[in-house]
Amino acid sequence: MLMGNLIRRRFDVVEAVKMLLKKALFFVSSVAVVPVVALFYCIYLFSNRDELVAGLSQLMSLIPGLLGVYLRKAALRFFLTRCDWQSHIGFGVILSHSDTEIADGVYIGPQSNIGKCKIARNSLLGSGVHVMSGTGQHNFNDIYRPIREQGGELKKITIGEDCWIGNAALIMANVGKGCVIAAGAVVNKDLPDFAVAVGNPARIVRMRNISSIEGEYKP
Repeated sequence: MLMGNLIRRRFDVVEAVKMLLKKALFFVSSVAVVPVVALFYCIYLFSNRDELVAGLSQLMSLIPGLLGVYLRKAALRFFLTRCDWQSHIGFGVILSHSDTEIADGVYIGPQSNIGKCKIARNSLLGSGVHVMSGTGQHNFNDIYRPIREQGGELKKITIGEDCWIGNAALIMANVGKGCVIAAGAVVNKDLPDFAVAVGNPARIVRMRNISSIEGEYKP
C-alpha cells in the first residue's frame, strides 16, 4: 500500500513537471511569434482575414519538429476563433478559415487541410485528412457561367469530442462524438454519436455504444 502511494506520488510529480515545461515552452513560443503576428496584423488591414489565416498557416506549416508544433499553435491562436495551447497541429497542416475552433487534446496529423470547423476535445485526425466547409462550396447549376463565378455556401462543420479520423479521410458533414472514421472514407452526411463509418460515401458499419450482446447495428 505504501509502495503504491509512493509510485503514484512520483508519477504525479513527473506529470506536474512535464506540464510546467510544456507551459514554459508555449510561453517562449508565444513571445517568439510576436513579430510574425504583428506583421500579419498589419497585412490584415489590407486583406481578408481568411486569406491571412491561410497565408500564416502555410508559412508556419513549414517548421519541422516539436518546435514547429508549438510555434504554430502559438501564432494561430491570435487569428482563429479558438486554438487551445494543448492541441497538436502537425507539419504541413493548412488552415483556410479564421472561424475555426481547435479544442484541447486535439491532434491534427501532417499534411491535413482544415476548413471552417469546430473540432472538440481529444479528437484525433490522421495524416492528410481534409475537413471541408460543407458540401456546397461550389454551385454549378448554370452551365453558361464558369463554376468559379457561381459562388457557394460555406458551412461550419463540427467534429465531436473523442473522435478518431483515419488518414486521408474527407469530412464534409458533421461527425458526432466518439466516432471512428476509416482511412480514405468520404463523409458527406451527418454521423450520429459513436458511429464507426467506412467507405465512399461513408456508411455506418457498427455503433460503438451497442455491445455484441445487444446485437449488431443494422442501418
